[in-house]
Amino acid sequence: MNKSVYDEIGGFTSVRKLITAFYDNVLDCDGVSMLFENVNMERLIDHQSKFFSMLLGGPASFTDQELRQAHMRLGISSHQFDLTKECLVETMEDFELSDEHIDFISNAFESKRELIVQPK
Repeated sequence: MNKSVYDEIGGFTSVRKLITAFYDNVLDCDGVSMLFENVNMERLIDHQSKFFSMLLGGPASFTDQELRQAHMRLGISSHQFDLTKECLVETMEDFELSDEHIDFISNAFESKRELIVQPK
């Protein structure tokens, strides 16, 4: 039986550590940190850990409509999405994930672009 990427990288505990470090990087990024002013980061990290768990084949589910709704009012640009994705890749490299896992996770994240980026 094939394991999911979620299981291969260590399950929820590993995803949670990865997402916590990811947001540390995001908050240090001038191009996107302003999106997180006045945000309860503990709550966001909990939510995003569950979301990324789902993306990687773990136990959680979010609909595309929920994702679109959550980001609709934020006005996230394509450039900001790209910067965030760069932070994600850097974090995964810091965690020494395999190239295969980095590609899988990056592609899973990219697949949600149209739900997160707001057209101008």
